[in-house]
Order: sequence, then structure tokens, then C-alpha cells
Amino acid sequence: MSIEKAKQAKKNKKRNRLIYRGAILAVLVGAIIFALVSNLQKDNTVYRAGDAAPDFQLNQISKNHDLETLRLSDYEGKGVMLNFWATWCKPCEAEMPYMQELYPEYKDKGVEIIAVSLDSTQLVVDQFVNRYDLTFPIPHDRKGEIRDLYKVGPIPSTFFINPEGEIQEVVNGALTLERLEGYLDGITPK
Repeated sequence: MSIEKAKQAKKNKKRNRLIYRGAILAVLVGAIIFALVSNLQKDNTVYRAGDAAPDFQLNQISKNHDLETLRLSDYEGKGVMLNFWATWCKPCEAEMPYMQELYPEYKDKGVEIIAVSLDSTQLVVDQFVNRYDLTFPIPHDRKGEIRDLYKVGPIPSTFFINPEGEIQEVVNGALTLERLEGYLDGITPK
């Protein structure tokens, strides 16, 4: 009888292995299906020149402005330079003085510079703003929602939006003073 028991135990082991393997395979297939469905439902729109700039709302953290929240649609009829940056990004840091230098002149011409911070904490942004004495609006995209909406890859990334709300130009990388001035002239209301 012990041979019978051994055969039965071996049979039970095989059945249990088959059940475990089947369960693992079912979980893996379920995970693959979930990943595929999630990616298909994701908004894969990449905004380019000629597209309408999507609206957004973020909290404004620069103490140089009265607005607590900032909406892109609030600037309808104005040219908008929408810049995505972070304090740890050296090219971002290099272009900030150029943006500040041109801001007062172009603000009077109907162009607004909005620099969306992608930093995780507001403290480092506040210190950066104070160090460079930045006066343009700086909303904080702490969760990366607007970065994801605009599909921002490398930073700095800048979207130049004309007064009609259309993206006129997308620039990845730092801008020189001359290039920045040229792009701002291109979105100045007529």
C-alpha cells in the first residue's frame, strides 16, 4: 500500500503544481491585458505648432503677483511664453536672467511669460526666485500634471502661444537672449 500512497502523493503534487502554474499564468495574462488597456486609454496627444494650447490651472507661488491661481485661459488675447523648468536644471538657470530682462518690455507689449516649476518642493523654488529676483508668474506643477498634459520631455521646454491661443513654436533646450527675443516678437499681439 505504500507504493499506492506514493503514487497518489506524486499525482497530488503534479496536480498542485499545475494549479499553481495556471494561477501564475492567469495573473501574468491579466497584468498584460491591464497594461495594454491602460496605455490605449491614455491621452497620447503631442502638442505641436498650430495646435490649440490646452488650458490648465495651477497655484501661483511667486510673491510678486496677486493671483493665487493661474489659468492659461486668463491670458486670452495675449501672447504667452509657457516655460517648463526646474531649479536643479543648469540650462534652465542660464535662461532665467534673459527671461527676467525681457519680461517688463514684453509685458507692456501684451506678452506674458509663465514659468512652470517642476520642482518637488516650493522652498527651493522660492529661494531660486529670490536669488534671481524673478517677477513673472511662476506656477508650481508639483504633481507633474501640466508637464504630462503638454508631454514635456527634456527641460527647459518652452511653448510660444500666440494671442489666438495657438501654439506657434515649441523649443526644447535653453534659449539665448537673441532667440528668446525673436520668439517673443513672433507672439506679440498686433
